[in-house]
Amino acid sequence: MLEKFAAFSEAEHRARLAQVRALMKDKGIHCAISIAPESHYYYGGYDSWVSVNSPQALIFTADDDAPTIVLRDTDLSLAYESTWVRDIRPYRLMFDNVASAIASVAKEKGATRGKIGIETQSYALPHALGLALAEQLKPAEIVDTTTLMGLPRLVKSPAEFAYLREAAQHASAGLSAMRKTMRAGITEIALAAEIEHAMRFSGSDYWSIPTELSGGTRSAGGHATPRSRIIKSGDLVHAEFAGVSARYHTTAIHTMAAGEPTARARKVYEVARQSLAAGISAAGDGVAVGDIEEASLEPVRSANMEDAAVMRFGYGIGIAYPPIWLEPLQISRGPNQRLQKGMVFVLHSYLQFPDEGLGVIQGGTYALTDKGVEMLIGSGDTPLEVA
Repeated sequence: MLEKFAAFSEAEHRARLAQVRALMKDKGIHCAISIAPESHYYYGGYDSWVSVNSPQALIFTADDDAPTIVLRDTDLSLAYESTWVRDIRPYRLMFDNVASAIASVAKEKGATRGKIGIETQSYALPHALGLALAEQLKPAEIVDTTTLMGLPRLVKSPAEFAYLREAAQHASAGLSAMRKTMRAGITEIALAAEIEHAMRFSGSDYWSIPTELSGGTRSAGGHATPRSRIIKSGDLVHAEFAGVSARYHTTAIHTMAAGEPTARARKVYEVARQSLAAGISAAGDGVAVGDIEEASLEPVRSANMEDAAVMRFGYGIGIAYPPIWLEPLQISRGPNQRLQKGMVFVLHSYLQFPDEGLGVIQGGTYALTDKGVEMLIGSGDTPLEVA
């Protein structure tokens, strides 16, 4: 008897499927071929990162049929230990035609014409596999369901919140290690090692994006990963990393100084802090995401630093597998989305001055609850810390 590591009940997974099936029916989509591992986990309970190198699919119709998982035979036991789905079809890599194996299941379920939904924006769908699936599924029309499949994930259940709060505890351990260890003379890699060790020791699952950490003249790199550079006295150092529980991520974001920074660095930090506070104050149930970002930019414009605000103000977060941890919620100008109670998201203010070798990012992971916007983890709107 294999040991089970299911994070949720079968009933919760089936309720999630009912939600996405209703969305499919509304769009006239008969069948879904889900490629993204986060969807496999959310709807089917199947926990595996390997979609990025061994294609996998969760296939189901808009009607109440039994879902099917298609996966590589070497990963069969990963499905047995986590999913509630009974119909599992393995294939042999290099010998079996993967696109044909997936398409044949869809056709069994009646997907011979009409619309078939596939997450065409997923990193788990290489161009070659997409073309092969389109050929195998003719004359059916393939439509992009990346957003449709992700929408039910945006509002979290009580069980999901329990994992998110546990993930925040792991990220908090990393944040404490950063504050304890950060000093002039340590390398960026050594500092990141202390952060990562603390989170793993706390019990964190693996994270989907590498720890982002850079200091001094490298601080202007918003997505920079640590190097062997030695942190110098006066450097600003910012880090972004996630604690993980049952694949649920919460991201800690923090900028601090290794010794007294320049007046310019303090000024930039203070504007970023004001920007974060303004955006948080604007967030609430039913608020348009564009209005939140606009509010965050008011202090930046007043300081004549708008050209340095090059990041979106926020994004949704939850279940994630490499190489990203973003959900289809964009807290930025442009998207036609609104916040709802139960959503969890990263909010951050980022100011970048490449010509000066100076950058600040401040924020964290927040939840919108009955009490308003609650910070789960991060440094948030706090004065600049000097180590």
